[in-house]
Amino acid sequence: MINVYKDLPFDDKLKEECGVMGVYSKDEESVSKLVYYGLYSLQHRGQESAGIAVCKNETIDYHKDMGLVPEVFQDEILEKLKGKAGIGHVRYSTTGGSQSYNAQPLVVKYKKGSIAIAHNGNLVNADGLREILEDEGVIFQTSTDTEVIANLLARYHKRGIRDAVKKCMDIIKGSYAMVITTENKLIGVRDFYGLRPLCIGKLKDGYVLASESCALDTIGAEFVRDVEPGEIVEIDENGLKSYKSNKWCKKNLCVFELIYFARPDSVIDGANVYLSRNKAGRILAKEAPVDADIVIAVPDSGTHAAIGYAEESGIPFEIGLVRNRYIGRTFIKPNQDLREQGVKIKLNVLKENVEGKRVIMVDDSIVRGTTSRRIVDMLKKAGAKEVHVRVSSPPVKYSCHFGIDTPYRKNLIAANYPVEEIKEMINADSLAYLSLEGLIKSTGQKEGFCTACLNGDYPMEVPKEGDKR
Repeated sequence: MINVYKDLPFDDKLKEECGVMGVYSKDEESVSKLVYYGLYSLQHRGQESAGIAVCKNETIDYHKDMGLVPEVFQDEILEKLKGKAGIGHVRYSTTGGSQSYNAQPLVVKYKKGSIAIAHNGNLVNADGLREILEDEGVIFQTSTDTEVIANLLARYHKRGIRDAVKKCMDIIKGSYAMVITTENKLIGVRDFYGLRPLCIGKLKDGYVLASESCALDTIGAEFVRDVEPGEIVEIDENGLKSYKSNKWCKKNLCVFELIYFARPDSVIDGANVYLSRNKAGRILAKEAPVDADIVIAVPDSGTHAAIGYAEESGIPFEIGLVRNRYIGRTFIKPNQDLREQGVKIKLNVLKENVEGKRVIMVDDSIVRGTTSRRIVDMLKKAGAKEVHVRVSSPPVKYSCHFGIDTPYRKNLIAANYPVEEIKEMINADSLAYLSLEGLIKSTGQKEGFCTACLNGDYPMEVPKEGDKR
């Protein structure tokens, strides 16, 4: 068979852009530490860079760098970051390269003071806005779309930060969940479609904003609610105020938050992530049964669906693949000749559990197919008699423009080949995906999700394929 993978990237998984965290507390000594621990719990959302900015009166102190949260911050750094309002960010780059100057929060000075922004998402009109601003003489220091937002906020800040945010929301298009700090205020904002998640938590003497509810649990904050699509939340010494949009807003949460990105102990827009994944596996077992001896997962994102599949099918769940949990950002992607070796660095087969067995391997998604093929080959080399691949999401057929690092459609295996051919390409004995109807059913909700990467139904106009960066 022709090697269709030779020019494709090693990593076959979807990647999400980042996670954001914000804290307002009267205890100025604790704010940066609370943000730190919140970011630690959101590390799965981005491992390239981390940063914290803290506002005290009109001064913003910050620290950010490339690396994981505990690599970027030490006690002495956190001790210097004092103030009532603080925001933090962990990043995986989609718009803008993986460079230190693109690390967030982005802190800028303007006529009335300073402002810090941490942004999760992706603007579909960032290039056009950037060109307009550059034509007017604006100089950019980064290649991120967040700096476009910062310049717009500075431009419209004459009547206060809240009005500036409202005006900015009328101009920018795409996905965004943002936390902002300025003038001893903490502000949270979510796009009109709610594509990226953002929730509110309550502390004894303040409030928290976070990408996921697991961050609230980590710092002992009580979950209050999710920020609604198009809503601006403003927190200061007077408490929390909400400003709802008078425009048409309809929730379209990225469905891959539930499939893959979010931690299983989070609840997002009313959907329990763990229960959704477990139910997806149960539905998949009904939709695509197969005779086998054991069910295994591709860890960690496929584990909960695999358990659900096993429970529903009555086939025992076993550990078949062991994941190296200590790769982190220092993992060097191998060159072409060492790709198979690279998978073994990341995953290893527990031969004793798969040898001589008919194996059902459950994964959350197949993007390019590169990793799936190598894992199936590893299982068969370890003695598995058969490997039946089951995927707890529908085929990924379309590019994402809202902050998920999916490649061009030409590199999406499901966009170019039918299921039977994909089965042959990944060397599986059978292959089946969860239906879109089954996926929505697994969430416990009837609607409210963006499924554009699965069916091409984008909630807004997006750039053409040739324009995708």
